[in-house]
Amino acid sequence: MNTTNGEIRNSDMSTIMVIFGGTGDLTNRKLMPALYNLVYDKLLPEKFAIVSVGRREKTSEQYRDEMLESLKRHSRNKIDESYWARLRELIYYVQLDFTDLGDYARLKDFLAELDTKKQIGGNRVFYLAVAPEYFETIVHGLHVSDLAENKEAWSRLVIEKPFGKDLKTARKLNSKLLDVFPETNIYRIDHYLGKEMIQNIMVLRFCNSVFESLWSNKFIDNIQISLTEKFGIGTRGGYYENSGATRDMVQSHIMQILSLVAMEPPVNLKTDAIRTEKLKVIQAVKEFTPELLRDNVVFGQYGNGAIDGQLVPAYREEGQVPQNSNTETFIALKLYIDNFRWAGTPFYIRTGKRLGETSAEIVVQFKSLPQILYFKDRHVQEPNLLVFRIQPNVGVFFQFNTKDFGSYNDIVPTKMDTSHVSPIQGNTPEAYERLIYDILRGDCTLFSRWDEVEASWIFADKIIEYREQKRHHFPNYMAGTMGPVKAFELLARDGREWWSI
Repeated sequence: MNTTNGEIRNSDMSTIMVIFGGTGDLTNRKLMPALYNLVYDKLLPEKFAIVSVGRREKTSEQYRDEMLESLKRHSRNKIDESYWARLRELIYYVQLDFTDLGDYARLKDFLAELDTKKQIGGNRVFYLAVAPEYFETIVHGLHVSDLAENKEAWSRLVIEKPFGKDLKTARKLNSKLLDVFPETNIYRIDHYLGKEMIQNIMVLRFCNSVFESLWSNKFIDNIQISLTEKFGIGTRGGYYENSGATRDMVQSHIMQILSLVAMEPPVNLKTDAIRTEKLKVIQAVKEFTPELLRDNVVFGQYGNGAIDGQLVPAYREEGQVPQNSNTETFIALKLYIDNFRWAGTPFYIRTGKRLGETSAEIVVQFKSLPQILYFKDRHVQEPNLLVFRIQPNVGVFFQFNTKDFGSYNDIVPTKMDTSHVSPIQGNTPEAYERLIYDILRGDCTLFSRWDEVEASWIFADKIIEYREQKRHHFPNYMAGTMGPVKAFELLARDGREWWSI
């Protein structure tokens, strides 16, 4: 790729983006709105086309009309006729059976004709917005039809999670992908890494000495990562029954967030330097022995209850879920990172569905000072807290102690709260906008390298194996609560509690 001082020329981004699963939910809710907003922000290259591939029979005109309706529902920016007209002329629809190799030859001819018409130059992005069982099938189709071969241009493969079901299947899938695409051209999506506040973690750490100088076991008491949802599994019972919270969240989103929070400063801001430091964190997570699994991992499954005043069913009452399901919809765990920076500092993690709130945040609790000068005989002062708010509020919260000006000698916690959403900066970009833009630029920084995925599976597999060997007393928390009682006991026995800021 031609670059000058790290800047990528617009001509290097020219491409045809082929979306497999063009009629699916992901395309409707995330991909097309992201592409519209990239048009809105004038970030798409001049020579660009979108070819949506699906099994349903329809014309490009019909498909464009459907996408307009999706944009009206899901775009962060209101639909402007001029921007929609620009996007509309970029969209094409091709009917294709993923399992019919003859259809790939027809797709190849269509792309070649479109490439000539648009003078794009042969670059391709193949985005697999499909169910995981089609990943290998589609990549094989691209291979035998020579669609992946592009000697004078580039071809990039974008693959959504889940990347495998366990370590064994992930390795098998990765091997199949590497037979067709080099590692540098495989973009494994984790949409959490596209969120603004996740990217801001490194900036806050490495651009502020007030934080980085304290970022270790010497000054930090514990770190909590909470990704909680009010939502249930909806129509995804079949998928979730084979996934559970550990596969769905811990192996991917949470391990990526953990690695960004705990990583060492990279030697530079190049992609591989950042990924290498993230990998070191995952590899340094203390191995779970049977005793540690028993004492430090809590599984949960929601029963019926009320969310925002509305009664909701238990997990076992959801569609495509067996009445005796042993799948976890909640997991809490305590882990340690065995390196010089973090040895002895606990990291508490929880994630689950049908909880009392939808929130994603990272809470850094600093060690308290000795209670000698103040509140020695009266009160316990609040600890300093630094909170990264990922969603729904996007910003940073900081708590420190100061004098209460309304009394003679009381000390009170003062709260400073800032938000990334402001009239000056405009709407916060959706994660997929940033990720698609990076794919076009060839920037892999926010995508998972294979060795990161492999290390995460090595960690997650032990938790999954432990869960599958036990028979749990599910359901063990009501919808609308914040999880099983044992999840609170996990911190209480250490003299700590889950923070809810």
